[in-house]
Amino acid sequence: MSKERYSISELAAEFDISPSTIRFYEEKGLIKPERTQGNQRFYTQKERSRLKLILRGKRFGASLDEIAEMIGMANSCLSEIEQIEKSLYYINKKYEEIQQHKKEIELFEKDLLALKEKLLNRKTQLS
Repeated sequence: MSKERYSISELAAEFDISPSTIRFYEEKGLIKPERTQGNQRFYTQKERSRLKLILRGKRFGASLDEIAEMIGMANSCLSEIEQIEKSLYYINKKYEEIQQHKKEIELFEKDLLALKEKLLNRKTQLS
């Protein structure tokens, strides 16, 4: 059963990040906690989900600007279809980058193996 409200320290512990990281995302407009009458932050399930998406985006190498485009700013009114379209754009972009990196790694691997073979042959000639 999920909670309705989370403190900053609860979220920080859950996601293994510092409270200052959460405040940083708030400053950037990515999340917007509600406040108690005493001005203490509390986070709803929606903000918890947004934080989870931000951290997932960071883990996959997206910039904060890209993440903001994908999930929208906390105070924006992106429709779900707009969010999906933006997310798909960045997913496709990241996929293309990965495919390019794979090709570069394969070429590097072939170069290394060719150099290794050349050096082993030369070593045999010198022995």
